[in-house]
Amino acid sequence: MGAIDSRTWAHALAEHYGLPFVERLPEDAHPLGLIGALPINFAKRYQLLPIGADGDVVTVATADPSNFGPIDDLRLLLRRPIRVLVAPAPIVEAAINRAYDQASGTASDLLEGLDEERLDLAASEFETKDLLEADDEAPIIRLVNSLLFQAVKDRASDIHIEPFERDLAVRFRIDGVLYDILSPPKRFQPIIISRVKIMAGLNIAEKRLPQDGRIRIRLAGKDVDIRVSIVPTAFGERVVMRLLDRTTTVLHLEELGLTGHKHELVEKLIKQSHGIVLVTGPTGSGKTTTLYAALSKINTTDKNIITIEDPIEYQLHGVGQIQVNPKIELTFANGLRSILRQDPDVIMVGEIRDVETAEIAIQAALTGHLVFSTLHTNDSFGAVTRLLDMGIEPFLVSSSVVAVMAQRLVRRLCPDCRVPYTPSVEELRELGVRADRVSGRTVYRVGPGCASCKQTAYRGRTGIHELLVVDDEIRNLIMKNADAATIRREATGKGMDTLRHDGADKVLAGFTSIEEILRVTQEDLV
Repeated sequence: MGAIDSRTWAHALAEHYGLPFVERLPEDAHPLGLIGALPINFAKRYQLLPIGADGDVVTVATADPSNFGPIDDLRLLLRRPIRVLVAPAPIVEAAINRAYDQASGTASDLLEGLDEERLDLAASEFETKDLLEADDEAPIIRLVNSLLFQAVKDRASDIHIEPFERDLAVRFRIDGVLYDILSPPKRFQPIIISRVKIMAGLNIAEKRLPQDGRIRIRLAGKDVDIRVSIVPTAFGERVVMRLLDRTTTVLHLEELGLTGHKHELVEKLIKQSHGIVLVTGPTGSGKTTTLYAALSKINTTDKNIITIEDPIEYQLHGVGQIQVNPKIELTFANGLRSILRQDPDVIMVGEIRDVETAEIAIQAALTGHLVFSTLHTNDSFGAVTRLLDMGIEPFLVSSSVVAVMAQRLVRRLCPDCRVPYTPSVEELRELGVRADRVSGRTVYRVGPGCASCKQTAYRGRTGIHELLVVDDEIRNLIMKNADAATIRREATGKGMDTLRHDGADKVLAGFTSIEEILRVTQEDLV
């Protein structure tokens, strides 16, 4: 059928069903969350695509308005009224390709060729065909599969399924911030949770106790691991799924956002023969990414590098990686003891969680090994006092720890819609920046959002860092059991940048906004 025939046919269908007819569809109208309501093969099979929303009403374009069933499925899943537009089939097909980033070639290789038939559930007793054959559950299965699809497509790190008294919320964490994605009908809650449990190999009947599991999905031949946590709440079970793309390329040190001086210092520190280098920050601050970048930098054939992790987030060629397994008593401490018998040069411990692990790591550092690890503290100064609070002797901490780097991830302003402006004196004061530093520089604030950033005004993230190098003065303070505030005064008095100072540099460089830096450095009182 030619283009003119497609137009004529679509126009006739629109008149027959009393629906609006459009000749073309906007190229950038695919709001976050709407595309996640259905997988691409569903959209192509039924020539059906959500293209926008006006208040509660979702606008859907179709080439065949006689497909009442799929339209009703979508209405049911969204729990929102639907307004249908009719457009020529080639126009709808092109819009679907744009929406799923297939025609443009800009989608991640991970999503190449994705459809329901290629969503393989590895490490599960349920075959993919089981997802597609149960007619009664098909809408729910499509919903769960499409959530996984959309989460990977939108670079989400986590999927939240949250039950409340009268409704159910689905949210994605993207670039560190949660976004509302979908609100399925409350009555679907048990089936959705059961579906996730089946995929994760969990006990469907157990609803009173927390459960943890894993799902491995294969997208276009590439593996994505999903850690599943389910806890009982007052209004039902709550699910959080953490997505880990094992095929993601490990970042280089140059890509972490380290400024020139800090980058040079880190390069020197990670090439030392012994000592402990710690990276600190809250969950989701990029600590593991930083450690992988450091290991990748020093990973040469003359070094034996072994890690113990929970979980192994990325595969590093040439590095021995051990997965913690508490069920068989393979803890960080036990694994670290075994690693020391493997003649290592460099050891990476995913996290120092207890005094036993800390003591073994320190002994390893004092016996000629370079040890990398992480701690959950707000800043670099607190890491030292955390070790002391664990009961580690001050002389052991001072003689083993060579540096601590605290970090946060901040969202980068979308370069296509960020807005230049002149910050107020009060804003600069809160950021800790003198007005004369802004002279001749362009400072940006959050823009209105655009197609490039999916209306979020941000695109991607970068790091802000503070690096505490343990020199003689800091070492003496540790020996005296000094508190974090005293160590901080000593370090900053000699010119060390805090997280907020580094964040201010990122603002002046145009990478992010003042609001974003203040958001992630609330505890950093300058």
